[in-house]
Amino acid sequence: MLLAIDTSAGTSVAVVDRDAGVLSEIIETDTMRHAEVIGTLIDEALTVAGVEVRALSGVVSGMGPGPFTGLRVGIAAAKAFAIGAGKPLVPVVSHDAVAYDRYASGYAGPLLVVTDARRRERYWTAYSGADDLGLPIRLDGPGLAKPDELPHPDLVRVETDVVPAGRLGMLAELRFANGLPMDRDEALYLRSPDVTLSAGPKRVTA
Repeated sequence: MLLAIDTSAGTSVAVVDRDAGVLSEIIETDTMRHAEVIGTLIDEALTVAGVEVRALSGVVSGMGPGPFTGLRVGIAAAKAFAIGAGKPLVPVVSHDAVAYDRYASGYAGPLLVVTDARRRERYWTAYSGADDLGLPIRLDGPGLAKPDELPHPDLVRVETDVVPAGRLGMLAELRFANGLPMDRDEALYLRSPDVTLSAGPKRVTA
């Protein structure tokens, strides 16, 4: 049983079980209220699922790509919850959940997952299809580009304003059940930070 959290686009929290599937999924599409709603959504997801914290096996965190401010809210919440509950953190690339959702719904071809990166840019990840387990196969990315410069224009484009935490969690369950590795514990901002370290005090002249 896993708690899954993603704030790479909207805010999505779910509780999933390997056998029973998605037990609950609570979504807030407003991309400006991650910090305000994340605690409430976690509580609601556990309550709706009827699951106590001690029954969880781990906490899945969507690692992006996503804008710095929003993405770090979800990752920080997942890590804090995992530490407090004494459960392992399970990192998963957020776009994989979107692709997994499309393939699990019956689509079988290549596709390009696209989410808003703000500043008139888009995050993208290309997939060639799904493997024998139904897991999406990354072809290229994740990357960052202007809308008119997105790569792979021949692929079916899937644009979304929220990453389904339920699919994120089930993807992690499927990987674990088949002994497959999880993703790196590294936030995918894909953009240089606005704030840089000072080069030292500036010299003052008359």
